Amino acid sequence: MHDKETDVKIPVEDAVEASAQAPDSADTTIEKEAAVMADETEEMTEEEMVEAAIRAGEEAADNDFKLKYEKTAAELAEVREQLAAAEDARETAEAKAADAVNRHARLQADWENYRRRTAQERLDERARATEKLIEALLPVVDDMERALDHARTQELADDFKQFVDGVDAVRSKLLSVFDGEGVEAIDPKGEAFDCNIHQAVGRVEDASQYDETVNDVYQKGYRMGGKVLRPAMVTVTYGGEARPVIVEDDEDAEAETE
Repeated sequence: MHDKETDVKIPVEDAVEASAQAPDSADTTIEKEAAVMADETEEMTEEEMVEAAIRAGEEAADNDFKLKYEKTAAELAEVREQLAAAEDARETAEAKAADAVNRHARLQADWENYRRRTAQERLDERARATEKLIEALLPVVDDMERALDHARTQELADDFKQFVDGVDAVRSKLLSVFDGEGVEAIDPKGEAFDCNIHQAVGRVEDASQYDETVNDVYQKGYRMGGKVLRPAMVTVTYGGEARPVIVEDDEDAEAETE
């Protein structure tokens, strides 16, 4: 039994049909879609074409507005950041300015206090120096007054009287200088004894005067600006009536209290 090769013969009509059923290529597909769109466009009415154009324009406008909105929003955010930074800078500058004002006020107050303190210290130093000078000159005044008192009890020649008058004039000038510095004499003869400004060096019995009255002044005292530079040396009486207490009127007392 012999094998025989089988020859397959396809009719020409079947080959043409198979070729027609084969898948289209890419270019063919694009051409078909373009043809369909062209057909659809040809099939659209004029109103539909207008509506399609309007929709396309609206979409384009929406897209453009969206881009502009996003750009504006970004710019606004940047401006807000700049404003926030400027506000922080302003607050910082105001805080620095307020601190500078406070420091200037404190420095001004410290300067005023220093100026007043140094001025008062200079016044106090001047007062102390003046006090020392006055205290050093008081014995000189005492000697001049004792010499003048003794000279006036003597019979003097005219030329010597002129000399005494000259010494008295010098004493008056010296006392006027004391007066210019606020120095006043304490000469309490006949006044009530005050241990704050008087120094008792003896007691004298005298019933004709109130008890504790200054009888004699051996040496004048001096005070300056309310401060006693030297108390007056005096003798005090005893044996007399008690000095009456002076009662101030109610109106005067109220006035002093106010």
